[in-house]
Amino acid sequence: MNGFSGGFGLVGGVGAAGVDDTFSSLAGATQASPSVPFAGMLKSMVQQTSALDEQAAQAVTGVLSGQGMDIHDAMIATQKADMAFQLALEVRNKAVGAYQQMMNMQF
Repeated sequence: MNGFSGGFGLVGGVGAAGVDDTFSSLAGATQASPSVPFAGMLKSMVQQTSALDEQAAQAVTGVLSGQGMDIHDAMIATQKADMAFQLALEVRNKAVGAYQQMMNMQF
């Protein structure tokens, strides 16, 4: 099954291998070393998502300006960036939900 390692359970599609490569080291690091702080993992994920977004923007610009970029490569880069953003958004939503649950606890 092509997808993210670390049990994220996402089914890979076109261009998912690059996102898998990007986040597999991050997911593997969190499993192997529990001392990695959550904030550091989030910061790394945001930086990697930003880098994928920049690569997608450059690829689309290359296609539009006629610099010899394949439209297929631009579409794959765009999908990688989109999948990375969706993952980051879901992680943020889960973190906010957990925070809200803790704030609603009564002691």
